[in-house]
Amino acid sequence: MERSTVHRRRWQILAVLCLSLVLIGLDNLILNLALPKIQTSLGSTSTELQWIVDSYTLAFGGLLLLCGTLADRFGRKRLLLVGLLLFMGFSVGAAFADGSTTLVVLRAAMGVGAAMIMPATLSIIKDVFPPEEQAKAIGVWAGTAALGVPLGPVVGGLMLEHFWWGSVFLINVPVVIVALAAGLWLIPESRNEEHPGLDLFGALLSVLGLVALVYGLVEASRNGWSDPVIIGSLAAGALLLVAFVLWERRAPHPMLQPELFRDARFSGAAAAITAISFGMYGALFVLTQYLQFVLSYEPLAAGLRLLPIATIIVAAPLSPKLVERIGLRWTVAAGLVLITASLALNAGAGVESEGRILVSLALFGLGMGLGMPASADAMLSAAPSGQAGAGSAVTDAAMQVGGALGIAVVGSVLTTSYRDALPGFDGLPGPAAEAAGDSIGAATAVASSIGGDQGRALLDTAREAFAGGLGDAMLGGAAVTAAGVLVALVVLPGRRARAAAAARATAAATAGEKDSAKTQAASS
Repeated sequence: MERSTVHRRRWQILAVLCLSLVLIGLDNLILNLALPKIQTSLGSTSTELQWIVDSYTLAFGGLLLLCGTLADRFGRKRLLLVGLLLFMGFSVGAAFADGSTTLVVLRAAMGVGAAMIMPATLSIIKDVFPPEEQAKAIGVWAGTAALGVPLGPVVGGLMLEHFWWGSVFLINVPVVIVALAAGLWLIPESRNEEHPGLDLFGALLSVLGLVALVYGLVEASRNGWSDPVIIGSLAAGALLLVAFVLWERRAPHPMLQPELFRDARFSGAAAAITAISFGMYGALFVLTQYLQFVLSYEPLAAGLRLLPIATIIVAAPLSPKLVERIGLRWTVAAGLVLITASLALNAGAGVESEGRILVSLALFGLGMGLGMPASADAMLSAAPSGQAGAGSAVTDAAMQVGGALGIAVVGSVLTTSYRDALPGFDGLPGPAAEAAGDSIGAATAVASSIGGDQGRALLDTAREAFAGGLGDAMLGGAAVTAAGVLVALVVLPGRRARAAAAARATAAATAGEKDSAKTQAASS
């Protein structure tokens, strides 16, 4: 009876889950604005700044699958609340860190908390919503996830204008307190009551494989794809994940059923989510620099110009309706087509193309709103109820790996094109010329220190080179999302298959309810 009462509050529960998700989205982007102040206050080197950002991503992406399995075993509500507590505690510690190394460690610990939170949100949705409402709920979930994209720079810019750099971490505290209080009251506990136990060797393989893969993708954008460490890391990650799949096929109690990846809904949707995240993170990595260094906007003004991507809020509720009308295949493909068009539109940006960028962001939000909820719902529907946490974790891992890959590939293309487009700086000292050729940010700093006509000429040249690099990078991103369109059309099932799958899911849920009722009757 209590479980039924709680489920009647499922939309309030969804609000708590979305609040927890916004927390992660904000933190992913807000820190980038604080890096200059962190460097000044803590005396951080460029390498330390990189790891302040990357330690979070590494822990987050590497532990997702393990945390999803822990949620199935020990309770999804429990893992969500523990993750929120860890995230809040380490956020407070990060706000008052007195050194770069301490901040790197605390950021990694925040990533552990985030890895507990994110898969739990999706698996709880599967538990509290009936099959016919899950797609709508996931549409809201996906729309909320994207809110962190424009809100991060806006909120971060406001905080940094009035407070010290650590204030960007303290934003998390009131959000977590509200989510904890509401979650304790509203969210029912759920777990796999027949969970056979943890597959420790499989867990080790998945963590090591994901950490190695994410590390290689994150560092490739800075060290280059030919770097031996990067090649070794990517190869090791791929081999470990292959070993994980082979082990899961033989393990008596696997973390994740390998047969899931033979399901066209699951594997095709995973590929679509990876392509969408590739495009989003790659585009934002480039556009945030474009707005600040080429168009010369301050962080807050630049963040406000990212708001058109909030069109995802409009498109996400339409996604399940389109799936019912035209099928999963065409809905996801349509979303990826809009994303591809957005990236291609960005490819034509010059040094004064603000209007083009705003339109492209609005298109991207629409495409993501159509494609992401439909894909996430397909993966969640394909996963057995007993492995909802692990299935949700694969969904989240596809997002993280796609994002890391997008930043690495798009960033690498951008850097290479930018450097190739620059002329020689014969009139500059060697260190200044080397810095100007490294990045648009460094070129802006060098131009400011030189001043006069020479500084303005250097800045104009760097902006032109960056705009050209942006075009190449966006075309590369568009090629990947266009490939995602083809995968969606070839792999994902159409409308009839979706209807049959929904009928099977409803029948399975009904059978489960009958079995549960019989068990309760027998015990009483």
